[in-house]
Amino acid sequence: MGTDFAPEQKRYLEGFVAGLAATRAAGGLNAAPAAAKPAATGAAAAEPAGPDAAAHRAMARFEAQGRKLANEEKAKREEFGLDSYGRMKQHARDAAFPKGVDVFRWKFHGLFYVAPTQDSYMCRLRIPNGILKYWQFAGVADLAAQHGGGYSHVTTRANLQMREIPATDGPAVLEGLIGLGLTARGSGADNIRNVTGGPTAGIDPQELIDTRPFALDWHHHILADRSLYGLPRKFNVAFDGGGRIGALEDTNDIGFQAVEVADGHGVEPGVWFRVVLGGITGHMDFARDTGVIVKPEQASDVADAMVRVFIDHGDRTDRKKARLKYVLDAFGFEKFLALTEEKLGWSLPRVPASAVAPRPEPDRLAHIGVHRQKQAGLNWVGVVLPTGRMSVEQMHGLARLARDLGDGEIRLTVWQNLILSGVPDDKVALMEAAVEALGLSTKATAIRAGLVACTGSMGCRFANADTKGAAEAIARHCEERVALDLPVNIHVTGCPHSCAQHYIGDIGLVGARVPVNEDGDTVDGFHLVVGGGFGSDAAIARELYRDVKTTEAPVVVEGLLRAWLAHRADGAETLARFTRRHEPDALRALVEEETR
Repeated sequence: MGTDFAPEQKRYLEGFVAGLAATRAAGGLNAAPAAAKPAATGAAAAEPAGPDAAAHRAMARFEAQGRKLANEEKAKREEFGLDSYGRMKQHARDAAFPKGVDVFRWKFHGLFYVAPTQDSYMCRLRIPNGILKYWQFAGVADLAAQHGGGYSHVTTRANLQMREIPATDGPAVLEGLIGLGLTARGSGADNIRNVTGGPTAGIDPQELIDTRPFALDWHHHILADRSLYGLPRKFNVAFDGGGRIGALEDTNDIGFQAVEVADGHGVEPGVWFRVVLGGITGHMDFARDTGVIVKPEQASDVADAMVRVFIDHGDRTDRKKARLKYVLDAFGFEKFLALTEEKLGWSLPRVPASAVAPRPEPDRLAHIGVHRQKQAGLNWVGVVLPTGRMSVEQMHGLARLARDLGDGEIRLTVWQNLILSGVPDDKVALMEAAVEALGLSTKATAIRAGLVACTGSMGCRFANADTKGAAEAIARHCEERVALDLPVNIHVTGCPHSCAQHYIGDIGLVGARVPVNEDGDTVDGFHLVVGGGFGSDAAIARELYRDVKTTEAPVVVEGLLRAWLAHRADGAETLARFTRRHEPDALRALVEEETR
């Protein structure tokens, strides 16, 4: 228990550990599902007119051009996803999962039928800026225990997912979330996804602005307006306040970057949001600076207008081209901004790049371990979650720690971990010890701190490989063999959808079926890319290897790390810069030297 703790701290830790033991002995936290509410009866509601009019007009324009609508567009016109709740509840009473386009419609409510990988639902939440209260976090744990597989995942949009939800329990989960002041509405399908922001917003000594009120305003703006659902495809918006942990806003369709604008450029000097557009790294593009700045309190209005331009002009015939990037490619930024201004009814202010001060740089390790807050005597503590997974027992323990030793908040990050904030100096050691008692840690190697993995083939039908298993195997293998003195980001994604954003990692792996003989048999594997980055070091990774078997991936990554350490220009050259400095053939030769 240690001798450095005060007597009352020792008693707290002893009680905490004893409580965990009692929970294990009792068989966990599972309880009987709550009784489902009776569903509404009667005929299905007629298709609404007003809120969906812009989308329907856009569909009609494509048809008038002789183009065939995508099946998802037809489904939205026949029965909008948000109107399917009554049928979804009837399916639950019948213990039936959706079929055909109903699989798509159910996603409007945040339920994803993930067969054939799992014959169950996944539920994805909406958590603006990734911040929950301890009691909400504990409530999600209860729902995962009662209706799911007894665990949850932190996602790469600072969000939570629950899995293994049976056909009977989907609506009970959704209604349980509402009871907690949470929602899953619009977290899937062709909608605006979870709103991300700086995970240390309001407590970060480096930040230029607290992103929480702006992310929350946009979150409620979306929820309150039916016409912002059923877009041509999904849409991502992020707010970055310039804090020590970046929000990866340049990978979003719209990124609002806090910047300081100098005097003498025709606008009031101070902190504004710079608008960047068109990020979609799975399609090998970062959001680009538009030259536009907006007052923070006007961000939701500007985002609303931009989304409505996308509703009008996004492709509704080719799902691969139905993202904002392709509208920008076709129109150019100036035309898109002019259409935005028409929606707004006022002109967007623009300033030259020289008017904007350099932004503070993020710290790639600030999401792990103990860091001082701007509030005197308080700290945030970053907790490592193995590829984002937590048991409900661990969730309840973390909620208790946030309540007892912190400020009651739990902050999720895009790096698939969480932060416990508001921890007084004299409780930090106790917090770390209690986290260890949960089977988690506040410390990580340079490899594991930047390890990101999507759901993979264990829970996603699109994935070609077990990403979380491969990520863990790479980390375990390399940690035992390679000592790193600089952080490394390894992103493991299961398919070209790039939920784990493999193109921005120092090392990225994208799932592939690897042929093993002439008969067409395949095994799990990956294509490996290197040299990605984000923020001021933004770059799209380039391919180094194709068709690496999953079993061989740890050795290949080890060889790459060894080649970097042996041949980098100096002790400060990052892995990304090292790999960009070498052509692929030369880099492969160096790796092969290290793996002989």
